[in-house]
Amino acid sequence: MSVAPLLAIENLSISFPLADGGTSTPVRAASLELRAGEMLALVGESGSGKSLTAHAIMRLLPLQARLSGSIRFKGEELISAPESRLRQLRGHRVGMIFQEPMTSLNPLHTVLKQVSEVLYVHQGLRPNAARARTLELLELVGIRDAESRLGAYPHELSGGQRQRVMIAMALANNPELLIADEPTTALDVTLQEQILELIGELRRKLNLAVLLISHDLTLVRRFAGRVAVMQSGNIVETNTTAALFAAPQHEYTRMLLAAEPTGYPAPVVADSPDILTIDKLRVWFPVKKGFFKRTVDHVKAVDEVSLNLRAGETLGIVGESGSGKSTLALAVIRLISSTGGAVVFFGQDLLGLNQKQLRPLRRDLQMVFQDPYGSLNPRMSIGQIVGEGLEIQGVAKAEREQAVIAALLEVKLDPEARQRYPHEFSGGQRQRVAIARALVLKPKLLILDEPTSALDRTVQKQIVELLRELQVRHGFSCLFISHDLKVVRALSHRVLVLRYGKMLECQTAESLFANPQHEYTQQLLKAAFASSVA
Repeated sequence: MSVAPLLAIENLSISFPLADGGTSTPVRAASLELRAGEMLALVGESGSGKSLTAHAIMRLLPLQARLSGSIRFKGEELISAPESRLRQLRGHRVGMIFQEPMTSLNPLHTVLKQVSEVLYVHQGLRPNAARARTLELLELVGIRDAESRLGAYPHELSGGQRQRVMIAMALANNPELLIADEPTTALDVTLQEQILELIGELRRKLNLAVLLISHDLTLVRRFAGRVAVMQSGNIVETNTTAALFAAPQHEYTRMLLAAEPTGYPAPVVADSPDILTIDKLRVWFPVKKGFFKRTVDHVKAVDEVSLNLRAGETLGIVGESGSGKSTLALAVIRLISSTGGAVVFFGQDLLGLNQKQLRPLRRDLQMVFQDPYGSLNPRMSIGQIVGEGLEIQGVAKAEREQAVIAALLEVKLDPEARQRYPHEFSGGQRQRVAIARALVLKPKLLILDEPTSALDRTVQKQIVELLRELQVRHGFSCLFISHDLKVVRALSHRVLVLRYGKMLECQTAESLFANPQHEYTQQLLKAAFASSVA
């Protein structure tokens, strides 16, 4: 006798009314089953309907959404369940890890308050018991020095630390079903492995069912028991993980599996000069305690890092979340203050310049930030966003317009799109806009901070190929920050490994991937390129 599924979705359709009276149906007749103790991965490109399907389980959709079909949890129909019953299930019997922790966590509440709230509501724990359980959960999900983080606010945590707080909240009440929507997007490869091993351990120990939504097929292959593939709102193929990766049946599945970043960057010219030299750069943040807020220690985010970068070269910077990668980049372009060392760009020490002296150099120093949606002004059109830097640099309006059109064409976007706004674009398109905004100024140094972390594999491959093509065309140098070592290998000439603010090693990409010297680098590569099925 077969065991009844814990979660059964049958012929689920989700539609939204349009302003012109029509209807959009992003999810169409989707069906899947999930049994207790099983991990099912739902994969597909951005916009395929994965997150909508997941949010529908707990009815976390906009009010105008119309659902048809059936969603049953332990035999109980959820589509028609009253809100009071859904509140009992949410965060208790069903936990959810949301895709973007910065927008899911309350910026006004500490980590302790946010995790404790789940324990108060569903278990009625007293403050001391809730604090102890919160500390246990933070340690469980791998937050270093967890006790010191209890009073931290979301903006004081790295992207990976925020993601781990979200996971702690989802696991707080030992749910029967865990919905994990891109739970490892902001994490480095070793953390990805640790988090999914943790979820796997809880799955086995508690007979926890996990619906994993991910664009990282390497992780899916290692940890999921079954895979459902979604395209344009339809589930086109479902199979065991081993069978699907060995012999995909649907053409779309075959395309997804083939969409891995490949190739290498064009070689750097032999006598190419150094354009950037960093010497013993330090970024230390003071730790203040007591009534008088005296400095008792320092967080050494970047500690005595030295490197050089040649014209036309890409240096990949890798390391776990909190290792100092983004802090290093922000210090180089003076968006945060350093506490020592030198950053010499074309013979000038940037750390010794005031803001007036620095402004003319801004044109040559451009950065593409990690979250394109957060870094693009939602009130400005694409044309205004891309042209803003030119306006600040005093470029005439007519010349500015032509430069914006040329930049959008270079990143393979329709110039007519310059009248539209960021929310009207997909994640991959927004990333192209962010790249166009940086390239329109013809910089000599481009800093890319996790530009592909939130993108599905097909779009990652497109962005990697686009960046290689643009570097050949314009000859800019690049600091490329990423936790995705496959993307780093496809883009970088050399790779620098950071951990806890310290530089562990820096080699050519070929040497580092073939023969890593440091034990930590070996762990990173093992986690990134392992492919065993769970």
